[in-house]
Amino acid sequence: MTRDEEQGGASESNLASDDVTVVDPRALKRTVAAAAIGNAVEWFDYGVYGFLVVTLGQVFFPPGDPTGQVLATFGTFAAALLMRPVGGVVFGALGDRVGRQTTLATTMILMAAGSFAIGLLPTYASIGVGASILLFVCRLIQGFSTGGEYGGAMTFVAEHAPDKRRGFLTSWLEFGTLGGFVLGSGLVTALSLALPPDSFMSWGWRIPFLVGGPLGVVGLYLRMKLSETPAFSESQDEEEEEGQSIFAQLKETFADNPGALLVCTGLVIAFNVADYMLLTYMPTYLGENLHFDHTTALLIVLAVMVVMMLLTVVMGRISDRVGRRRLIMAGAAGFLALSIPCFLLIQNLTIGAIAGGVLVLGIVLTCFTGTMPASLPALFPTRIRYTGLSIGFNIAVSVFGGTTPLIVAALIAATGSVMMPAYYLMFAALCGGIAVFFMGETARRSLKGSSPTVESAQEAREVAGEA
Repeated sequence: MTRDEEQGGASESNLASDDVTVVDPRALKRTVAAAAIGNAVEWFDYGVYGFLVVTLGQVFFPPGDPTGQVLATFGTFAAALLMRPVGGVVFGALGDRVGRQTTLATTMILMAAGSFAIGLLPTYASIGVGASILLFVCRLIQGFSTGGEYGGAMTFVAEHAPDKRRGFLTSWLEFGTLGGFVLGSGLVTALSLALPPDSFMSWGWRIPFLVGGPLGVVGLYLRMKLSETPAFSESQDEEEEEGQSIFAQLKETFADNPGALLVCTGLVIAFNVADYMLLTYMPTYLGENLHFDHTTALLIVLAVMVVMMLLTVVMGRISDRVGRRRLIMAGAAGFLALSIPCFLLIQNLTIGAIAGGVLVLGIVLTCFTGTMPASLPALFPTRIRYTGLSIGFNIAVSVFGGTTPLIVAALIAATGSVMMPAYYLMFAALCGGIAVFFMGETARRSLKGSSPTVESAQEAREVAGEA
C-alpha cells in the first residue's frame, strides 16, 4: 500500500462508484450548523467564565485578596479541565461504539445543565466555603462533558464533509466557537455596562449562566435531528464481523497509534494555548497586570474575535487548496516571530496599540482555527477516531491549553515580568512546529479507514475512474 493510501481511505483504483459516499447537500448544511451551534454553547460558557473571572472570584472565594481570588477562580477553571481526559476516554469509547450523534447529544445536555446550575449557586457570603465547592463540582461536570464535545464535533463534521471541502466545512466549527465566545463575553460586557456595580455583583452575573441552559436545549434539538455519519455506519458493519471490543479500541488507540496521539497533542498545545491566551486570559491580563480599563479591554478582544470569525472560514477554504501543513507551519512561525513584538506593543497601553497587538496575534491564530478541525480527525482511522482524537485533544488542553490563564498568572506573580504571556506562547508554538513536521498532508484526501466522500454522482464516477 502506498503512503497516500495509508494516509487516506481505500485505494481509489479499486473502487466502484457505488463504493464512494455521495453526501446530501441539505443534510450536510444541517450537520455543520448543528455541530457549530454545539461548539458555540460550549464556548459561550468559556466566554462568560473568562470575562467574569474577577467577579466570580469575589462572589465565590474569601474576600481580602484580589490576586488570590483570581488565582482561585482560574484554579477552579483549570481543575475542571483535568476531567476532560476522563470525559474523552468515556465519550470517545461511546462515540466509536454507540455512535457520534447519540454521544454528542449527551455531552450537550451535561454542558447546558452545568452552566445553568452555576447561575443558581449560593455565594460565599451566604454559605462560606460551600459555595466554592459547589462551583468546583459544576465545573467538573462541565469539564467531563466537554471532554467528549469538541473531538466528537470535529469527527462528526469531518466524516460528513466531502474530501475536497473538508477544510472549509469543518472551519465553521471554529466559527461557532468564536461566535459562542463573542455572544457570552458580549453579554457579560453589556450587562456590566447596563447594570449598577452593586446589582451586577448581586445578581447580574447570574444571567449569562442561566442563558446557557436554553441555548443547550436548542443545540440538543438540532443534534437529535441529525443522522449518523456514513463513515461510522460503514465501520460498524466491519466491526460486527471482527467483534472488536472497547478494550481493543483503547489498546489500538494507545499501542498502535502513538505517533498520531503525539502529533495531535503537539498541535493542540499550540492551538489551545494561543486560544486561551487571547480569548480567555487577555482581558484579565490587561486589567489586572497592566491596569488598563477592564471594559475597554473586553471590547477590544470582542472586536478581534469578530475579525477572527470571518478569517477562520477563509483559512479553512485556503487550506483545501494549498494544504493544511503550510498554514499550520505559518501559524507556528508567526507566533515565534511576533509574540514578543506584539506584547511589547500591547504594553504601550493605548487603545490603538493594544488593538493592533491583539489583532496581529488573532490573525496568526486563524492559521490554526481554520485548519485544526480538518487536520486532527484525519490523524486517526475511523474505528478509533472519536476515542483517539478526544484523548489526544483533551490531554493537551488539560495540561497546557486550559491551564494557560493559571500558569501565566502564576508566572507573572512569581517573576514580576509582564512578558511571560509572550514566552509561554512561543513555547506552545515550538511544540506545534515540531508536531506539524511529523504530520502528513491531509487536504483533498479521504479520511483513514473511510471511503472517498464527494458531492455528486458524477464526481463519484470520476473518482472511481468510470467517467
